[in-house]
Amino acid sequence: MMVKLVVFFMVVAVAKSLGNKCDVPPEFWCGSEKVARHCQVTEQCHRFYEPNADKVRFALYYESMCPGCRDFFRTQLTKTLTTLKDIMDLTLVPYGNAWEKKDASGRWNFTCQHGEDECVGNLIETCAIHLLKNISVYFPFISCIEHDQFGTPQFSAKKCAKQQGIDLQPIMDCSTSSLGNSLEHQMALKTEALNPPHEYVPWVTLNGVHTEDIQKKAEGDLTALICNTYKGSSKPAACNKKTGLHHSRRKL
Repeated sequence: MMVKLVVFFMVVAVAKSLGNKCDVPPEFWCGSEKVARHCQVTEQCHRFYEPNADKVRFALYYESMCPGCRDFFRTQLTKTLTTLKDIMDLTLVPYGNAWEKKDASGRWNFTCQHGEDECVGNLIETCAIHLLKNISVYFPFISCIEHDQFGTPQFSAKKCAKQQGIDLQPIMDCSTSSLGNSLEHQMALKTEALNPPHEYVPWVTLNGVHTEDIQKKAEGDLTALICNTYKGSSKPAACNKKTGLHHSRRKL
């Protein structure tokens, strides 16, 4: 993580010295090769594309009010990240089956599968990732929201922020701002760049790869999948424990 932070700041510094005026927030510059090319930092971001030998890269593409996504958080993701955080590099992409359209003012309008509240939830979680930055802070907050089966995302966010000791106001301000709008557009670009394209949610990638076998294993026993994929010399104790399979049923 420290190495990636150093490289990130080096990318930003070099880009600024060259007069880079990219309209994408810097934290997304190395998120994909498409964005890196757009911002003219492909060479500087090269190290971000190299597989991390120390951690398994796992990405979850989801939407905030999808029952199957919430089930995945509740039965697989939260417990796995809690026990395997030292060998797991998690990326959350809250967008899912939404679609977007730019209006005359240049603002993106989002339409979500489960209605307007889901779009609000996606924006809240996207802004939390951006503002809180540290996954050890924003993941428990997002996980708490996704574990809450009742109430709107706004209500869940308020309750979870209080439980986690997080100042919610900057996150809510972001969710209705031009910054939040731009950040959610970046989540849309990440989702649309998937190869193969996603067909349902939750949709996962393991070290940048999606297959039906990976998806099935992630839904059945994510802990085992991460442990079996990790190639480091010392595995966490959780990898030595037998885990029960839970076969998730996708719910759109």
